[in-house]
Amino acid sequence: MPDAGSTTRLIRFGVFEADLVTGELRRNGTKIRVQEQPFQVLAVLLERPGELVTRDELQKRLWPADTFVDFDHSLNTAVNKLREALADTAANPRFVQTVARRGYRFIAPVVRVEASGQAGEAETPVGDGLPRAERDSVSGTALLEAPLHPELEIPLPRRGLTRGLFALIQAMYLTFYVVALARLGEVHRVADSFLPGRWPGVVVAVVLVTAGVGIPVRCYLLSAVGFDHRRLGEKFQGLFPAILALDQLWAASPFLVTEVIGFGAAFAVCAALLYLPFAERSLVQMAYGRMAGT
Repeated sequence: MPDAGSTTRLIRFGVFEADLVTGELRRNGTKIRVQEQPFQVLAVLLERPGELVTRDELQKRLWPADTFVDFDHSLNTAVNKLREALADTAANPRFVQTVARRGYRFIAPVVRVEASGQAGEAETPVGDGLPRAERDSVSGTALLEAPLHPELEIPLPRRGLTRGLFALIQAMYLTFYVVALARLGEVHRVADSFLPGRWPGVVVAVVLVTAGVGIPVRCYLLSAVGFDHRRLGEKFQGLFPAILALDQLWAASPFLVTEVIGFGAAFAVCAALLYLPFAERSLVQMAYGRMAGT
């Protein structure tokens, strides 16, 4: 814990306030329950806002040399608990950014409240939460690089964009299911035109079963992304094998409208639909990441 004799007692960032003397974290004045080690990680990061703090530095500060502990697991756990307290995520960080395989960086603007004798306090802004080498100054001395996603290694887009695209995909599949169910007779007629024997009936049965499963799944995903369910990444990861199988079956649906769009266009749309479940997974990773990720 930082030295209680230091002139800096409080550090403010966003709606949060960290009391370095008492080890308390508050949000809009309300105390948030946070364990000692996660707060110690926060205190170390706040000492150098915008700068990389390596995992080795954190190990030396938080765990003495004679301490026997699984350091990687303990640090990951502490960072996860800190992010949970700050309502932050590894994939779209507002406060604690992961620098892959190196350490962490506090990226939000910070204001230190300095003790001013016995009379009061004085606020001192400390940077803008970004490394000096990455600030895009007016003189153009450096370009600001967008933070990278820790798993996908691409610049992080706006969450609203990724969530919106994911919701559009769910709405598209929901439309597929409803239209197919509303026109089952047409589905049977088209399937009968190029499939022999009992196969048209099999196609109709597959449409019924998969649409019956798909409609509640898409409604759940739409509501989850609409209400910004924080564990959507974890939930989608568990559902992904079933969603992948479902989407691969429906990727063949364009061939049911070859009379309207032609075989070439149906083939092109089918190829795009085969890729779509993987695009869904990437969008969820960009918007939510793995909640256990660091």
